[in-house]
Amino acid sequence: MVGAAIAANRRHTVTVENIYYSGDQVYYGDQPVATTADYAEQAEAIATAEPSVAPDKAEWLPLGVFALTQDGQASGEAPSLHMQLAISKQGVISGTMKNSLTGKTQPLEGMADQKSQRVAWVVSGQDRPIAETGLSNLTQDAAPALIHFADGQTQQWLMVRIPEPTK
Repeated sequence: MVGAAIAANRRHTVTVENIYYSGDQVYYGDQPVATTADYAEQAEAIATAEPSVAPDKAEWLPLGVFALTQDGQASGEAPSLHMQLAISKQGVISGTMKNSLTGKTQPLEGMADQKSQRVAWVVSGQDRPIAETGLSNLTQDAAPALIHFADGQTQQWLMVRIPEPTK
């Protein structure tokens, strides 16, 4: 079921809020906005920003469960990474990520930047990799995400919403 959803969504061209990389520069539309290193550092600052409200006091809104796969991979193989995400009214991101190959589940934490509408998160207690996407992308059935790795590499992956089970 997830594989079919990923295959169907790969027929469309996806961009991360009109962000693209060319050489060592990141562009929004046709305007340069940052170097690739600076853009990844901005994502880290968003992901690790201190929330204005303690997470246990926040009101949470579920964003959904997503399968995460490298964009462009063959659609025949089922994704092994799944995330469940929620956002507070203050822009705090919380969730879990499960690797179905290892059986390991890890907590996720991050923030949404109100001004830029960028959302970034990490595995709790880790600096990298950082996942990020646009806030509006989290309402879509399929959306691109940028993954910033510790070695300075950034890859575009695909998040595909897992439909809620029918009763």
